[in-house]
Amino acid sequence: MTLQPLTAVNCAGLTQPGFSLLELEGDVYLFGQKGWPKRSCPTGIFGVRIKNGELKLRAISFSNNSCYLPPLRCPAIAHVEPHDGSPECYLIHGGRTPNNELSSSLYMLSVDSRGCNRKVTLCCQEKELVGDVPSARYGHTLSVILSRGKSACVLFGGRSYMPPTERTTENWNSVVDCPPQVFLIDLKFGCCTGHTLPELTDGQSFHVALAREDCVYFLGGHILNSDCRPPRLIRLRVELLLGSPVLTCTVLHEGLTITSAIVAPVGYHEYIVLGGYQSETQKRMECTYIGLDDVGVHMEPREPPQWTSEVTHSRTWFGGSLGKGSALIAIPSEGNPAPPDAYHFYQVSFQKEQDGETSTQGCSQESTDFEDSAPLEDSEELYFGREPHELEYSSDGEGDTYNEEDEEDESQTGYWIKCCLTCQVNPNTWEPYYSTELTRPAMIFCSRGEGGHWVHAQCMELPESLLLRLSQGNSKYFCLDHRVLPMQEMTPPRQMMPVKRVPMKMTHRKAPVSMKMTPAKKSFLQRLFD
Repeated sequence: MTLQPLTAVNCAGLTQPGFSLLELEGDVYLFGQKGWPKRSCPTGIFGVRIKNGELKLRAISFSNNSCYLPPLRCPAIAHVEPHDGSPECYLIHGGRTPNNELSSSLYMLSVDSRGCNRKVTLCCQEKELVGDVPSARYGHTLSVILSRGKSACVLFGGRSYMPPTERTTENWNSVVDCPPQVFLIDLKFGCCTGHTLPELTDGQSFHVALAREDCVYFLGGHILNSDCRPPRLIRLRVELLLGSPVLTCTVLHEGLTITSAIVAPVGYHEYIVLGGYQSETQKRMECTYIGLDDVGVHMEPREPPQWTSEVTHSRTWFGGSLGKGSALIAIPSEGNPAPPDAYHFYQVSFQKEQDGETSTQGCSQESTDFEDSAPLEDSEELYFGREPHELEYSSDGEGDTYNEEDEEDESQTGYWIKCCLTCQVNPNTWEPYYSTELTRPAMIFCSRGEGGHWVHAQCMELPESLLLRLSQGNSKYFCLDHRVLPMQEMTPPRQMMPVKRVPMKMTHRKAPVSMKMTPAKKSFLQRLFD
């Protein structure tokens, strides 16, 4: 094994613990960037290229019929081979957003098209799940099994927030292990079934899952209730019968004490496991070969690469697989003053290096022991289906390499400005307020003055019905600081002509009764009442 340092070209700020590396049709993509996607790459997915000791990222676009895919840390990822006319794809379930919210959705990511100059367009579709739908979680695993000519997904483990009935102000952000249930997901119809096995008594997370045919092997993991990492190996066999599936679980004891490990394929059902942690304060520096066959699982220790002092003395590390025979490792930079690059990157090669460009797969799990919440970054507008002249790059990959310096400073411009003295929109804690909001706050233009200015609709306390009416019409709007009308809808105010009220004359009005009296009668009546 060899260890080669890499230089990140203006892209180190996108990586974070819990990111994932996906290999589709020979290309590797980074998913789960740090913060929300920005204008330079609204999809949040980047093509990975390693050449001449440099790590470069390329912005990737989605097709027009794609759904929104948020950046997720520590999701469960499974690779699906092409079959029955279905293309090669990746399944992505769960994970944590930059706002530390948990996802329960299942996404299918595949290659939509390839244009000139190797421009790749991906397609992302959300799969609707029915039945015993797994709850939102992270740190779990998703595996694809084949049995009797049929396929299904096996979901196990993970962590989630405490139930709403048990959450208080003190433990609002506390997480617990999910119940030790095994979920089977039918990819064709989206049907989910939950199974409880007596051999699985504790929930676990950040373990390794390896699948072969109808068996899934769960290796290592961390149990939060007892704060332990038992060295166990669990074999789960799934038989997809015509009626209901049959699950058989066997607990083996020749496992590994490991969490958040990197699994790199080196052959047909052959893997190298490296990285991760073996205790709360100790990294696992060894490498282990794992082979799966008809008999079972075989594990052998392998000589690790010559780790550098930065790797040896670092407190945390993370990474992912770069395809067959190599892996990517990231080490947080330390020093005083702080180095300009947040991480140091290394490429670990298990086989003889090939000349030229390195073909790059894999998945990175986040360390549970030294977890730091990623700083929340600004979101930007989301759009799909870029034009052909966008994101084109030459064959050497230099045309559209991501550059952090190209990003705008959105603290003074964009959706995260301080629109008024009582502005309530904070990019670090913002959540959608209106049903039309997705990744950015709704804004409305105030027509006061020559140039006008933008304000947040939420800060102006606009009802959603009024916001929709203003966005659909040509009405001008004045903010709270410049309002002219109470409803702030129109300016200048309409000149309403006063309505002239003409009294109506009744055609058949009866005249009042009048009495005609002579002077003699008047004097008589006066004397009578006096």
